[in-house]
Amino acid sequence: MLIALWVIAVVAGMHVMLTYADTPATAGTPPVAWPAQSRIPRKAGLPTVVVLAHPRCSCTRATISELAELMARVHDRATAVVVLVRPSGMPERWEQTDLWRSAAEIPGVTVMADPEEVEADRFHAQASGQTMLYSAGGKLLFTGGITAARGHAGDNAGRSSIISLVTDGSAEQTKTLVFGCALKNPAALSSNGEKR
Repeated sequence: MLIALWVIAVVAGMHVMLTYADTPATAGTPPVAWPAQSRIPRKAGLPTVVVLAHPRCSCTRATISELAELMARVHDRATAVVVLVRPSGMPERWEQTDLWRSAAEIPGVTVMADPEEVEADRFHAQASGQTMLYSAGGKLLFTGGITAARGHAGDNAGRSSIISLVTDGSAEQTKTLVFGCALKNPAALSSNGEKR
């Protein structure tokens, strides 16, 4: 009887974990043109990849890994900026976690803090890992995620779409699902600001 209960508990736990991994986040709809007030740096003549992320979301490690793969493929044809939110009330450098350091190591990537989530608001981002590609002229070309599931690195439609848009000027998909924690969810933060 105990073995049967244990097996049921294990199967139920695995089902919950797999369901969570495959459940997309609620993603915002970014502006179709680059927000004029944005202070995110852009390089003249190149498209810009923007990744909005929560610095304490474990799901976002896979996004940073995928971004490294993406940037290795597009080389000097695009720049990327990882914007890590710092919610109101959190201390200076709170956002400078392992995600910050990992993103900063990727060639062609700039990492910046987003105190009080100002840039997240400008780009209407709601989920950690939401990624956008804007053309050199500031037109939105892609929005979505660059992972296939929460915390899952590997081939995915988002990464492939951005690479195709940068290298060929077109892609089969210009929108994908985002898998990550909510960017703004004070209830999901513990007292030290960690994602639960």
